[in-house]
Amino acid sequence: MSILRTVADPRSRSGRRHHLPGILALAICAVLAGTRNYTQIHAWTRDIDDTTRAALELTTVLPSETTIRKTLQRLDADTLDLTLGAWIQSRLNATTIPGHRRVIAVDGKAVRGSATRTAVARFLMSAVDTTRGVVLGQVDVGAKTNEIPLFATLLDTLQDTDLNGAVITADALHTQRAHARYLYEHHGAHYLFTVKRNQPTLHDQLAALPWGRIHQQHASSERSHGRQEERFVKAVTIATGIGFDHAEQAVRIVRRRRETPTSAWTSETVYAVTSLTSAQANLETLAGYLRAHWCIENRVHWVRDVTFDEDRCRIRTGSGPQVMATLRNLAITVLRLAGHTNIAAALAHHARRPWRPLQTLAGM
Repeated sequence: MSILRTVADPRSRSGRRHHLPGILALAICAVLAGTRNYTQIHAWTRDIDDTTRAALELTTVLPSETTIRKTLQRLDADTLDLTLGAWIQSRLNATTIPGHRRVIAVDGKAVRGSATRTAVARFLMSAVDTTRGVVLGQVDVGAKTNEIPLFATLLDTLQDTDLNGAVITADALHTQRAHARYLYEHHGAHYLFTVKRNQPTLHDQLAALPWGRIHQQHASSERSHGRQEERFVKAVTIATGIGFDHAEQAVRIVRRRRETPTSAWTSETVYAVTSLTSAQANLETLAGYLRAHWCIENRVHWVRDVTFDEDRCRIRTGSGPQVMATLRNLAITVLRLAGHTNIAAALAHHARRPWRPLQTLAGM
């Protein structure tokens, strides 16, 4: 990965034994083999052969755990995110289907294991291409702010992704008029935002629409792990009076769920607003976009939590939490682009042969 040569080395020039691109490539390969922390990354290096070591541009003396740890926790994590994000976007652009509307989900995740007695857990917000289940970009949400001001910052990092005509999905926190204007006027992108009680006026306006007179709806059902869920989606064109920038359609989603075949049904009604017209997105398409938003939870956050055990990782110092999250995002992305659907199985496959991670990266 020649792009690693553009990452600034945070170490002083004196006493350097190992080149930064080699250390970063080593860490990336190790995470592709399922390692979860600095100690495991260092342990993985003991199994690499001479050919792999030469390809990683490492000397016969491999980096110590201390070198790996101090280097990664001193990196400029935001720059690393930008660098790797640009590389991912270029690879994804090469496989984009002409005429296919790109759907990008935006959401945040706390790295719970990074919390200390005096500091809250690091919180990272990412943008995910829902069709491929890959992470396009990530930004750190500082402890003194929240996700809202960084929405545009995150999407502006997607410099190599054409957002014109794309659909950006987000939860109720980001249902902001400024976000709608930013997407539509700055990028030519569409939005599909969930509306909840944090926007009481807008929520009440959507709830008051004549849903009872709309008979056409999209229905779907799903059964998993004994739980049954049904979803009913209706949409109506908005003429005037909503007061949300560039809004074209309002959407109502009714979810019914029961945990077992004998338990009682529970019901939840959620509203959404979108800049897509009915000609651009019919009921079935809107229902698909709404379901696709959960890709960021199911195919990225869940994998980081369960497969990589991220929430129990005790890395806390410096840029360490964000850098490790970036490496996990990259591993998930590389494996999905390589055609793997089961990330846990793919990690185990790469762990069995030390040369496999580098081989997979070379094929990107």
